[in-house]
Amino acid sequence: MEPSAQMMPARFDLREAAQRAKGLRWMFFDVDGVMTDGGLYYGANGESMKRFAVLDGHGLKALKQAGIRIGILSGRSHPATEVRARELGFDVVIQGAEHKGSAFDQCMAEFGIAPADCGHMGDDLPDLEIFSRVHFAATVPDATQAVLAAAHWVSHRAGGAGAVRDCCDFILRARQ
Repeated sequence: MEPSAQMMPARFDLREAAQRAKGLRWMFFDVDGVMTDGGLYYGANGESMKRFAVLDGHGLKALKQAGIRIGILSGRSHPATEVRARELGFDVVIQGAEHKGSAFDQCMAEFGIAPADCGHMGDDLPDLEIFSRVHFAATVPDATQAVLAAAHWVSHRAGGAGAVRDCCDFILRARQ
């Protein structure tokens, strides 16, 4: 089901978003607030944990099966992210990227990727550095206003609650 028009920013154009998503060869995802709910859970000994939505995993695997390579580009580093990325077969995992734009540019150079072949799903101001470089920019409904304004597509699901799956399904439908 497509998100309703009233959930989208005023400038949101579903046809344009689908056209942009159609030719993607790579899709990158932020972690906190996109693949997770953005919260950190702390145990009694100070260890932190993250909660990932199982629902997202099938969508990510479906992207890979369709020939789209997937990457993580996160400002934070966490062992749980590495475990989840390995479990789902991510092609690239970049964590602790203080300047996401620079990290993205390095990845493009290392893999010989054109930004026009890429999409990114993020939710906060550091993601804008990538949004300005990629062909398809996606976000979650509770993203910062600047990110919502810059996005081509907005999920109707929250981060950590199926937003990544929603995005993957949208991209796959656009390719049909």
